[in-house]
Amino acid sequence: MVRFPRLVVTLAYVAVTSRSPTSTNIGPLAGDLDLPDSLRSPKGELPQSSTDKRDAVELASGRARMGRRTKLLVKRLRRGDIAVIDHLDLDRVSAEELISAGVRAVLNCRASSSGTYPNLGPQLLVEAGIPLVDLPDDSLFELIADGEQLTVSTCDSTGLEISRAGQTLTRGRLLDRDTVRVETEARRREIGEALERFAHNTIEHMREERELLAGKIEMPRFRTDFRDRPALVVVRGVDHQRDLRALRPYIRDVKPVIVAVDGGADAVLEAGFTPDMIVGDMDSASETTLHCGAELVVHSYPDGRAPGRHRLESLGVHFKLVPAPGTSQDVAMLIAAEKGAELIVSVGSQLNLVEFLDRNRKGMSSTFLTRLRIGEILVDAKGVSRLYRPRPGLTPLLLVLIAGLAAIVAIVWMTPALRDAVDLLWLRLQLLFGSGG
Repeated sequence: MVRFPRLVVTLAYVAVTSRSPTSTNIGPLAGDLDLPDSLRSPKGELPQSSTDKRDAVELASGRARMGRRTKLLVKRLRRGDIAVIDHLDLDRVSAEELISAGVRAVLNCRASSSGTYPNLGPQLLVEAGIPLVDLPDDSLFELIADGEQLTVSTCDSTGLEISRAGQTLTRGRLLDRDTVRVETEARRREIGEALERFAHNTIEHMREERELLAGKIEMPRFRTDFRDRPALVVVRGVDHQRDLRALRPYIRDVKPVIVAVDGGADAVLEAGFTPDMIVGDMDSASETTLHCGAELVVHSYPDGRAPGRHRLESLGVHFKLVPAPGTSQDVAMLIAAEKGAELIVSVGSQLNLVEFLDRNRKGMSSTFLTRLRIGEILVDAKGVSRLYRPRPGLTPLLLVLIAGLAAIVAIVWMTPALRDAVDLLWLRLQLLFGSGG
């Protein structure tokens, strides 16, 4: 068994606990509700069904919006909706997007935290005051239609219920703040096992994906020119929108090649920029984004399967295919490095070990290795925004110049002696140019 030093575990623990949850005032906090003991059971056991609802307390009510893939669902959500998801181990990025959408409640058909790692998503949601309910199965996807009105309520006799027009559809377990904190603390004590699994995964990727690390991936000729230019690789990840805002002066002055990874392309356009290249399986980028004029690169599996190809073919847009192991952000970074970028600035990419573990995906090991392979030319956006000192743009200079001229004109106009001097100067200039002609 691989043993990790106590220092590594301690640092990971500090990194998890130091994250401050996003604060959003959306309804009452789940932890502040007067809930029955049955709802606070660590095992989530609910009492048997009953028709007595005299003590029912409505927890949330709104239109149901359903989606098996959270990153696609958040684009359809409106403030006050109830999100019905199918997301095992809810991660931080998805939780932040649900909070930003202003959902009234989140109903998860899978375990929001399976216990393999203290994922940050559940804690962010409950701290933001959004009720998070784990359902026993995904039957709700079959029982309701998208847009129907749902009510989430608690009752002493029946536990927590999901109902439509007074009819109980299913019951679930409410993850209040106390429950989430207890379970997260238990997972933190077991973080060594998560680190060991990640290390084992990394070793497996080193054995199976030698081409990715050795730079032997065959790449087509791209029209996007990276040679001796900085590149900005934008991934839908932690704080990617905030980092893009912080990098506005850098993008304006340096004009890097902007490479967006799948859904990151929408964020680039929303920030007021246009990506030069979009890399990914094209399942998260909107149709409008795919027609923005960027060069499209579909990341396919090494065996040639490319799910994104069919969508782009149906849209009638031109694209190039890059078969490679790893994730789409790995391919985007490797394209920039192999094509001669002098610097790669990553936005939204995983920065530390805690963020890699929070993604809870085996592919994250290849991303970790890709960062090691690219080496010193890879810089995180947060570092750039702190070190870069923007130059003043042309617009502020013109405004200052116009303001100065306006002040001079006002002073001359209000001073008779200066006005006479300007009139005399103007007369002499007329005589001079008149005689010269």
